[in-house]
Amino acid sequence: MAKTAPIFSNHGCRLNAYETEAMKELATAAGVDNAIVVNTCAVTSEAVRKARQDIRKLRRDHPDAKLIVTGCAAQTEPETFARMAEVDVVIGNTEKMNPATWAGMAPDLIGRTEPVQVDDIMSVTETAGHLIDGFGTRSRAYVQVQNGCDHRCTFCIIPYGRGNSRSVPAGVVVEQIKRLVDAGYNEVVLTGVDLTSWGADLPATPKLGDLVMRILKLVPDLPRLRISSIDSIEVDENLMQAIATEPRLMPHLHLSLQHGDDMILKRMKRRHLRDDAIAFCQEARKLRPDMTYGADIIAGFPTETEVMFANSLALVEECDLTWLHVFPYSPRPGTPAAKMPQVNGKLIKERAAALRAAGSAQVDEHLQAQVGKSHQILMENARMGRTAQFTEVLFDTDQPESEIVQAQITGFAGQQLTA
Repeated sequence: MAKTAPIFSNHGCRLNAYETEAMKELATAAGVDNAIVVNTCAVTSEAVRKARQDIRKLRRDHPDAKLIVTGCAAQTEPETFARMAEVDVVIGNTEKMNPATWAGMAPDLIGRTEPVQVDDIMSVTETAGHLIDGFGTRSRAYVQVQNGCDHRCTFCIIPYGRGNSRSVPAGVVVEQIKRLVDAGYNEVVLTGVDLTSWGADLPATPKLGDLVMRILKLVPDLPRLRISSIDSIEVDENLMQAIATEPRLMPHLHLSLQHGDDMILKRMKRRHLRDDAIAFCQEARKLRPDMTYGADIIAGFPTETEVMFANSLALVEECDLTWLHVFPYSPRPGTPAAKMPQVNGKLIKERAAALRAAGSAQVDEHLQAQVGKSHQILMENARMGRTAQFTEVLFDTDQPESEIVQAQITGFAGQQLTA
């Protein structure tokens, strides 16, 4: 009987997607076949619900396959998935990156595999050594430089799914990026769970800015370096220097802001206040006038009043945020916020909608301001690419894929520019 390659279903963040690519390589090397692997997300209750829904559908579609569940939700609530009749094996976030785990999933061993393999994530002290050369499109590659989080925000379950912060040494990162550039990639994105904590566990405790400067210096042929979500209060002097002086560092930052009211920020156990966020955005844009911002904002956090929400809504304009990720608050069992007085669900939906509307208005303003300007655009396929600010651009004629092209913006439609 012919072997069937495993089917992978990814949920959640870029880091999960990166690890899904790693698992594909590990499973192939171990000879795993006729299997389904669901890599779950735990960031909200809705994310867990969607994972369960996906598992049931995949089982209906593939009744004879081995169904393996992993990821953050599997790490934080393994019993939820172990109880599902559709699931054969549950493995944790550490186990999923271990070649020995996948060797145990080989066809002749699956019946003897422990059905739940989830160890204490807090005991993990190193990042997984498995590196993916070229995950992403053929134009852009993602490089995991950090995992886990040492902070304990009251709404967040992620540290219990990812463990404490661990960093990939700078030398390893640089060597991987050199290989990616040699393979033809024109852009690299640094990813992690809490990216600005990179280096705290390494000798001499370097900062993220040190890593960025080192990459740009030691990989001179890399055209574009991008950093993913950061905590603005933890940005170091060298990162600000890179923003000011390094044109190859892309002028787009996604900020973990979460809210715009000081009392809510304190109840969230965030490490910044409203004025800190505004000051950072103003300073970074002063250093780099073409800087654009994305941000995570939670609507309806426990105890949020209309006045508190108004402060959050106003932050969108005060920080001049363009790309919003709006999360309607949902309680995660085991987090302090789940025990706080909850906001009415209907109000949460209304507030989330208001934030999304404010975000859409900001996108329109950003797009309008680009019309007539000339941009360097990295082509993801023959007709679509992205500017340095990560804005999508549609072309009416074919362009060379994976290349950076210069083009003038002629207009916009929806959330995309045209050229």
